[in-house]
Amino acid sequence: MAFVSLKAWRARSAERSALSARLKRDLVAALGLGEADALTVNEIACADPGCPDIETVVLVMRAGEPTRAIRVRRPMDDLAAGDLSEVVAEEGRQREAGNV
Repeated sequence: MAFVSLKAWRARSAERSALSARLKRDLVAALGLGEADALTVNEIACADPGCPDIETVVLVMRAGEPTRAIRVRRPMDDLAAGDLSEVVAEEGRQREAGNV
Protein backbone atom coordinates (compact mmCIF):
# COMPACT_ATOMS: atom_id res chain seq x y z
CA MET A 1 0.00 0.00 0.00
CA ALA A 2 1.44 3.36 -1.02
CA PHE A 3 1.67 6.31 1.30
CA VAL A 4 -0.76 9.12 0.44
CA SER A 5 -0.06 12.53 1.86
CA LEU A 6 -2.84 14.47 3.55
CA LYS A 7 -2.40 17.23 0.97
CA ALA A 8 -2.87 14.77 -1.92
CA TRP A 9 -5.86 13.16 -0.21
CA ARG A 10 -7.53 16.56 0.30
CA ALA A 11 -6.92 17.53 -3.33
CA ARG A 12 -8.43 14.25 -4.56
CA SER A 13 -11.35 14.66 -2.18
CA ALA A 14 -12.02 18.17 -3.50
CA GLU A 15 -11.89 16.89 -7.10
CA ARG A 16 -14.35 14.09 -6.32
CA SER A 17 -16.68 16.52 -4.57
CA ALA A 18 -16.64 18.94 -7.51
CA LEU A 19 -17.26 16.12 -9.99
CA SER A 20 -20.14 14.77 -7.90
CA ALA A 21 -21.66 18.27 -7.65
CA ARG A 22 -21.44 18.77 -11.43
CA LEU A 23 -23.07 15.39 -12.13
CA LYS A 24 -25.74 16.11 -9.54
CA ARG A 25 -26.49 19.53 -11.09
CA ASP A 26 -26.78 17.99 -14.57
CA LEU A 27 -29.00 15.15 -13.38
CA VAL A 28 -31.29 17.38 -11.30
CA ALA A 29 -31.98 19.42 -14.45
CA ALA A 30 -32.33 16.35 -16.71
CA LEU A 31 -34.71 14.61 -14.29
CA GLY A 32 -36.77 17.75 -13.70
CA LEU A 33 -36.41 17.52 -9.93
CA GLY A 34 -38.01 20.23 -7.81
CA GLU A 35 -37.18 21.89 -4.49
CA ALA A 36 -38.78 19.08 -2.48
CA ASP A 37 -36.81 16.37 -4.29
CA ALA A 38 -33.25 15.21 -3.63
CA LEU A 39 -30.51 13.40 -5.49
CA THR A 40 -27.18 11.86 -4.50
CA VAL A 41 -24.30 10.72 -6.70
CA ASN A 42 -21.72 8.44 -5.07
CA GLU A 43 -19.08 5.92 -5.96
CA ILE A 44 -19.06 2.58 -4.18
CA ALA A 45 -16.92 -0.52 -4.30
CA CYS A 46 -18.53 -3.34 -6.26
CA ALA A 47 -17.65 -6.92 -5.36
CA ASP A 48 -20.03 -8.59 -7.86
CA PRO A 49 -18.35 -10.80 -10.48
CA GLY A 50 -18.02 -8.93 -13.76
CA CYS A 51 -18.47 -5.58 -12.04
CA PRO A 52 -15.73 -2.95 -12.12
CA ASP A 53 -13.97 -2.20 -8.84
CA ILE A 54 -15.85 1.09 -8.52
CA GLU A 55 -19.35 1.90 -9.73
CA THR A 56 -21.49 5.02 -9.53
CA VAL A 57 -24.83 4.92 -7.74
CA VAL A 58 -27.44 7.63 -8.24
CA LEU A 59 -30.23 7.83 -5.67
CA VAL A 60 -33.31 9.73 -6.86
CA MET A 61 -35.59 10.83 -4.02
CA ARG A 62 -38.78 12.43 -5.31
CA ALA A 63 -41.14 13.82 -2.68
CA GLY A 64 -43.92 11.34 -1.91
CA GLU A 65 -42.31 8.54 -3.95
CA PRO A 66 -39.98 5.68 -3.05
CA THR A 67 -36.25 6.25 -3.45
CA ARG A 68 -34.87 4.83 -6.67
CA ALA A 69 -31.29 3.59 -7.03
CA ILE A 70 -29.68 3.58 -10.45
CA ARG A 71 -26.30 1.87 -10.84
CA VAL A 72 -23.82 2.80 -13.53
CA ARG A 73 -21.05 0.25 -13.81
CA ARG A 74 -18.20 2.72 -14.10
CA PRO A 75 -16.54 5.34 -11.90
CA MET A 76 -17.73 8.96 -11.97
CA ASP A 77 -14.60 9.96 -13.92
CA ASP A 78 -15.66 7.75 -16.82
CA LEU A 79 -19.31 8.85 -17.07
CA ALA A 80 -20.32 10.38 -20.39
CA ALA A 81 -23.45 12.17 -21.60
CA GLY A 82 -24.85 8.84 -22.79
CA ASP A 83 -24.54 7.43 -19.27
CA LEU A 84 -26.47 10.37 -17.86
CA SER A 85 -29.16 9.87 -20.50
CA GLU A 86 -29.37 6.21 -19.49
CA VAL A 87 -29.77 7.21 -15.82
CA VAL A 88 -32.68 9.46 -16.80
CA ALA A 89 -34.24 6.70 -18.93
CA GLU A 90 -33.81 4.07 -16.20
CA GLU A 91 -35.35 6.34 -13.57
CA GLY A 92 -38.30 6.88 -15.90
CA ARG A 93 -38.71 3.12 -16.39
CA GLN A 94 -38.56 2.48 -12.66
CA ARG A 95 -40.97 5.31 -11.94
CA GLU A 96 -43.43 4.07 -14.58
CA ALA A 97 -43.24 0.53 -13.22
CA GLY A 98 -43.61 1.74 -9.63
CA ASN A 99 -40.33 0.06 -8.62
CA VAL A 100 -38.00 1.21 -5.91
